[in-house]
Amino acid sequence: MGIRIIGTGRCIPDKILNNDDLEKMVDTSDEWIVTRTGIKERHIADDQTSSSDLATVAAKNALENAGITPDMIDLIIVSTVTPDHAFPCTAAIVQRNIGAGNCPCFDMEAACSGLLYAFNTAYGMMSSPLGYKRVLVIGAEKMTSLVDWTDRSTCVLFGDGSAAFVLENDGNPDTPDFYVAGEVAADGNAADILIVPAGGSRNPATIKTVEEKQHFIKMGGPKTFHLAVTSMVNACRNVLEKSGISPDDIVWAIPHQANKRIIDAVAAKLGIPEKVYLNVDRYGNTSSASIGICLDELNREGKIKKGDLILAASFGAGLTWAAMLIRW
Repeated sequence: MGIRIIGTGRCIPDKILNNDDLEKMVDTSDEWIVTRTGIKERHIADDQTSSSDLATVAAKNALENAGITPDMIDLIIVSTVTPDHAFPCTAAIVQRNIGAGNCPCFDMEAACSGLLYAFNTAYGMMSSPLGYKRVLVIGAEKMTSLVDWTDRSTCVLFGDGSAAFVLENDGNPDTPDFYVAGEVAADGNAADILIVPAGGSRNPATIKTVEEKQHFIKMGGPKTFHLAVTSMVNACRNVLEKSGISPDDIVWAIPHQANKRIIDAVAAKLGIPEKVYLNVDRYGNTSSASIGICLDELNREGKIKKGDLILAASFGAGLTWAAMLIRW
């Protein structure tokens, strides 16, 4: 179809919260955090900054990188679990902020798997009779808005950030698609393992839900670890089998940047530890922005070139998981 990624961008808040800072807030230590997660610091958005603000900056950077103007965008998809509002969608706010005209917009919610879900969705809509030519795909998260800073098991994990991509169909059948193969899946039986209990229609906000801290992330650690490793490894193997690509042909592997121990376990099972890109130590878990931030760093640092194969994999609340083989 000739569908390719022509521009990337990211937005990382300036403020850094390191492990020494967290030692002053909760009963933890740098050694405890690094040993269990690999995280040394994370970037934190201020109270006036929303997910749409982070998404807007990333989108503008991606558009500049692609060399196109906002009015040339035909569709905007934003993946986020931290939208500005229940409605309108964050994508519509981004559309307004960048001046993209009246293109269709919608949000996706697949937690940390959201960006790969969005890539799959965008590719499907571009290759369908809908025929969208240029699509803006964004993963944007202000995860610290869901963090209980008194819960040491979760507050050490998350950071804020966003990443954006411009996809274009150049109409040339000789141009290889960026999408080589992919898999998206979910198991709702694990929905309660990683959850924000209140704030939706099941458990609307009340004084009681606020007092009981039910609007913050709750996580079952050990079971999450096992499911994360198993789901990402199986998805990656399935994608490689579908595409007929050997792990030896992969230039970079980008697992979701949630926890270095999970990343190491996935890389070892796939036999590609030397190909893994890692930045969880600098950003923590930025949910659906995670893989995108890695891709933009690789792109802007000149570490990927045309034709390189990149294997990305993610897992998140739901439990959702996804893998995608990308041709740059």
